[in-house]
Order: sequence, then structure tokens, then C-alpha cells
Amino acid sequence: MSTKLGSVLAVAALSISTAMADVPNVAVDIAPVHSLVARVMQGVGTPDLIIRSGASPHHYSLRPSEAKALQDANVVIWMGEALTPWMEDAVATLSSEALTMSLLKKEATALLEFRESALFEEHNHDDHSDDKHEKHGHDEHDDHSDKGHDETEEHGHDEHAHGSYDPHAWLSPENAKIWLNLIAAQLSTADPENAGTYFTNAAIALTETDTLMTEVSAMLEPIRGTRFIVFHDAYQYFETVFDFPASGAISLGDATDPSPARITKIQDRIKDQGVQCVLAEPQFKKGLVATVLEGTDAKTSIIDPLGIALEPGPTLYPQLIRNMAKTLVDCF
Repeated sequence: MSTKLGSVLAVAALSISTAMADVPNVAVDIAPVHSLVARVMQGVGTPDLIIRSGASPHHYSLRPSEAKALQDANVVIWMGEALTPWMEDAVATLSSEALTMSLLKKEATALLEFRESALFEEHNHDDHSDDKHEKHGHDEHDDHSDKGHDETEEHGHDEHAHGSYDPHAWLSPENAKIWLNLIAAQLSTADPENAGTYFTNAAIALTETDTLMTEVSAMLEPIRGTRFIVFHDAYQYFETVFDFPASGAISLGDATDPSPARITKIQDRIKDQGVQCVLAEPQFKKGLVATVLEGTDAKTSIIDPLGIALEPGPTLYPQLIRNMAKTLVDCF
């Protein structure tokens, strides 16, 4: 190899190394949001996933590698304290110098109020303005009131302690579309040189999400009008976007056991409405679901709102939404 060629290759290698070094370290809390960030960063870098697959985002103990990822992060993108209350202190302690963005605090994020009752009525989804979602600043979440709360219902839902709005907002592809541009803007602030790539990726992903929504709507069309029960109330964003409402939830929260009165209500709803499907989750209690199904002809399927069974990365989010629709179709 000539000295001149060797020098050229050395300079090229140094340039690539420098470019890679300039890409910000990005930490993301849950796999669905990590997927959106990974899609925006495609071709530039790979974000770190903080909460490992299969773990509850509500309660989590950081492993050393995850704490280091937060400590090394230049950018932290997370849902917010309503979903991961423990992470607020972790971010403040470990990522104090990083650019941080809580998606639930962004004004553009469409939020839905918690449904307190075991039984859902269809008007719950129709009372919202514009695109059936409410858009609220985070400060409004602290004014949670229990008016109209059924005295027979258990209280103390973990998420309720941090606001009155349901934090499972990633299950709305409409929110995902909004977040793609917010993510691109945040990354561009930290890494202006790659801003063009971030925004191009976000624009392509937005089109992909529109196609995904059309596909999922078509998948659900043959079973519209059927009724189903969910294990815990986490799916109303999906229900609202695709106009496919659930009839009730066995448990108020994924960490809360239902009262006997709530179970009785759900059993009566299954029988009275001819509910055909009860959706459990990967971590569900088999005995509890079996109790609910006693004396009914309803089938059960397992639905995965976090993509536990999927490989983290840019394709996880669309596959997650697609799999949710497929679970419903298969259950009926």
C-alpha cells in the first residue's frame, strides 16, 4: 500500500470515527417509544433501552448497565412520571446534564382520562373533542378527583397518584405520529449535523404509520360490533383510534387485584352482552382470568401492550400495533 493511499484511508477512518463519536447517546424508557426513537435515528445511531423486556414500567430497579446508560446519555426520552414514577429521580440524578423530554408532558400529546368503573360505556370514547382525545398540559393532571367513583371499586391505582390521565398513550398511533417529529426535533437539538436524516426518517415513519393504521382498520373491520373484556384498563387509546371499544376491565391496574364486587360486575357484563373474548396479558394471573370466565362461553387470548415478545428496534412499534389487532381477530 502506498504511503499516500494509507494516509487517505487513515483520514477517512478518523472522519468516520469522529462522526460516530458526535452522535448523541440516547436513552429511552419503554420498548414502544424506544422503537420510535430507533426509527428516527436509523442510519445514524442506536438508542439504549432502559426498561428490559417483560418488566413492569411502573415499578423497576435499574441494573448497573441501565444506570450507566442514563448516566452517559446526552438525550433522555421517556413517557413521564405517570407511567414510570421512579424514573423521575433517576433522570434527575443520573442524567442532570442531558436534554430530557417527557412525552406525556408535551402539549401536542393527546391524553384520555382514566376510566374508573369496571364497565365501560361507549360514550366514554365519544365525549372528547376534535379527534376524540383531550390535549392537556401536565399540571392539569394533579387535580385528580374521585367524583362519581364507585364506592365498591378498589382505589389507589398506581398511575392515579400521578395524575388523572391514562399514561398508555403510545397505543395511539396518532400520538406516535406526533412524537416522531418531536423526537426528531429533540435529537436535532443535540446533533444538528444529522438533523436532515432525523427529520427525513420521521417523515417516512409517519407515512408508514398511516399505512399501518389503514391496515389495522381493515383487519378489525370483519369483527366490528363484537364485544371484549381486557385484563386491565390500558387499551383505550387503541380502542379510540380504531373505534373498537372494550366492554370492561377485570382489574383497575396491572398491579391491583380486583375486588369481588368488580369480578361479579365483569361476569354479569360477559353474560348480559354475550362478550366473546377476554384479553389477558403475558404476566396475567391465570386463576383470576379463569374465575372471570366461569360459566361463560367467552374465549381468552393474550395481548401484549409493551411488545415483550418482540425484538427491540425500529420495527417493534408497528409490529406491536399489528399484533394487538391480530390478537383480537384470533380471539373472535
